[in-house]
Amino acid sequence: MAPAATLDVQVQPSNGEPSRTLPKPQKEMTKAERRELQERQRAAKATKQAAPSNVPAQRKERRASRAADTARPTPAPVNKPLQKVPLVAAADASVEKARGLRIFAHFGLPKPASIAKGEIHPTIVRLALQFSNFKITGANARCIATLTAFKTVIQDYSTPPHTTLSRHLMTHLSPQISHLVAARPMAITMGNAIRQLKLEISGSDIDLPEQDAKDALCSKIDHYIRDRIIMADQVIQETAGSKIKDGDVILTYARSSVVEKVLLDAHTEGRDFSVIIVDSRPMLEGKRLLSILSAAGIQCTYLLLPALGSVINEVSTVLVGAHSIHSNGSVFSRAGTALVAMMAKRHSVPVVVCCETYKFSEGVQLDSFTKNELAPIGDMFSSFPLTKPRDALTLQNRPNLEILNPLYDLTPPSCITAVVTEVGVIPPNSISSIPLALGRLL
Repeated sequence: MAPAATLDVQVQPSNGEPSRTLPKPQKEMTKAERRELQERQRAAKATKQAAPSNVPAQRKERRASRAADTARPTPAPVNKPLQKVPLVAAADASVEKARGLRIFAHFGLPKPASIAKGEIHPTIVRLALQFSNFKITGANARCIATLTAFKTVIQDYSTPPHTTLSRHLMTHLSPQISHLVAARPMAITMGNAIRQLKLEISGSDIDLPEQDAKDALCSKIDHYIRDRIIMADQVIQETAGSKIKDGDVILTYARSSVVEKVLLDAHTEGRDFSVIIVDSRPMLEGKRLLSILSAAGIQCTYLLLPALGSVINEVSTVLVGAHSIHSNGSVFSRAGTALVAMMAKRHSVPVVVCCETYKFSEGVQLDSFTKNELAPIGDMFSSFPLTKPRDALTLQNRPNLEILNPLYDLTPPSCITAVVTEVGVIPPNSISSIPLALGRLL
């Protein structure tokens, strides 16, 4: 094979200067010469890409000198006495760890910091923080706070042009509801109230002036709070209070607002009875009930759940509240209620549940693992005077330790004697006919 032709042309100047190499025009090149030129260009390009972009030595030296000047010696670690880590950090660690547990991944987990997405009203943001920090607890309190906040949102709402309030208001309320749910799972009472509010909004008269329509919706919210919560509690007070006789020993668990009103009303009417308050972690709500009843002059006994067996034989009636009641008669209430009801049934003690009808749910739940919520873990790390203080975050970081606090449990209807509502005393098996009947009357 003949050698490839030279692609450069040697030019010899006449003044004695060294010869220069000029590139040969591609038009004058042969096909083989053009191919060789392309191969050279590709090789040069590949070499350029493969070569690392080295920093000049002087620049490296300058950076190294600056790093040496700014570096400070790290002090040696000093063993400090054990300090109490903020419970917020421990709670966050527990939440992240619980999210990794497959069996509890569907539980409602506390979310201390919820990012507002969309146009969220300041009242809703403040309420969401109170929910996530458990500043507002209890089904009735959360429902009233939610509806009151919605009244403020409705009054500050303005209908956009070319739309109607009945069609656009729910679009405005949906992000507010989602923000509350993101802070803490929605209670059954809140869900029932929001469904009723949606029904009222969809039925608003489109010919009504905007301010009149908003005033009408706020008035209906007030009527809902008055009829379904406040007046219902008053009827339950009279009905359940009439069952308390002189000399009775009433046992209650944790703290229910309606049970508290029943006991105070019965004491006001002059009945002589005593109350046994059974409590447990993590909420320890019975302490608040104890202070209220003892301040009113009611004789009280306070004990924790493990000591229930020592006093159950002295009890006349067990009176508890409920977070919600499902259509199959099961009672969804504070964790520990099921144990109290089963122990009472074992000793033939009647168990009476005080519950408003707006807490009834058309769903069915067979156990407390189907749907539940995790309580904050802060109170689990409180130290008693004679115990060694413990670091909450250190306990959380143990690989073989998992801390879970389900907030509710499920009591089967077989352990419930009766349910006291504003429509009367009914057996738990008759719950399924109540919600639909009341829904038509609203």
